[in-house]
Formats: sequence, C-alpha cells, structure tokens
Amino acid sequence: MSLHDVQAGVKRVVAAFQRRPEVAIHADSPAVSRWESGTRVVTHCGQDLSVATDMPKELGGTGDQVTPGWLLRAGFASCAATSITLAAASEGIKLTALEVHAGSRSDARGLLGMSEPNGEPVYAGMFDVELRVTIAADGSNPLALEGLVTRCLSHSPVPTTLTTATPYALHVTVTSE
Repeated sequence: MSLHDVQAGVKRVVAAFQRRPEVAIHADSPAVSRWESGTRVVTHCGQDLSVATDMPKELGGTGDQVTPGWLLRAGFASCAATSITLAAASEGIKLTALEVHAGSRSDARGLLGMSEPNGEPVYAGMFDVELRVTIAADGSNPLALEGLVTRCLSHSPVPTTLTTATPYALHVTVTSE
C-alpha cells in the first residue's frame, strides 16, 4: 500500500469519526497467553495469529524465542513507527526513511522477586526506557519532521499507554485443573 493510499484511508476514517465519534470506541483484540512448558508461553490474537515467548537459557528458557520484555519494546517501537507513518501520510509528507529503536535496561533480580541488601524489593520493571527515531522525507525540513514525530507520539496508543501509567484491573480465577 502506498503512502497516498494511507493518506486517503486516514482522511476517510477521520471524516467518519467526525460524523459519528461513538464508532471510534471499540474493544481491542485481546491477547490470550497460554503456558506451554518450561518458560515458553504462546500468545494468540484470534485463531490465526500467535507469537511465542521464552526466557534466555540463563533463566531456564530455551533462548530461541523473543522475551516478553522485547515484545513490549517491539510494540512500543512498532506503534510509534505506525503513528509517524500515518501522521506523515496525512500531512502529505513523503517519507524516504523511518526507523524507530525502543531500548531499555532492566534488572533480572526484580523478575525473580529478589531484594536489595537493605531489604527493599528490586524494581521488576524496565528503566532508562528510550525511543530513538531516525526519519527522512523528500523536501521536509528537519524541524518540521521533529515536530511531526513529537506531535504524533503524544497520541500514539502504545507510547501514550506506557508514558501515562494507565491503570489496569486484575482478575484472578483459580481452577482445579
């Protein structure tokens, strides 16, 4: 699909949402994860799409699949790149290059529920999270492209979810299987 097709599609959807904003609100496709064995988990989106995750060998996994943390970074980078592409197409900007790198650091002790010597729990989440965007477009000035990236990331779903500490609900069902 060309960027012109993307631009036309975005214009149609924006017009439809302006007429009927209620149709923009929808339930997202659930991700359903099932443990297979060891540390391998397969997550399904519908019946035809799935992705397996596993831990590195050092943590008892096979090391032959991506980790759940990598999948989060992949979603962060992919959503950002998609949002930038949609914004550029909407504004008639002809991208010639776009690469988004999502990086972070983490402390595996947190995953294992370990504590610091002073008894404080080790933070299990990622830290030093960063997004690096490399972008080029025909006939666009660098400040305009930087502004485009900044503007569209403020309404990109995954980056916004990660940067605003979106609350969530936890429901646990214990079965006798």
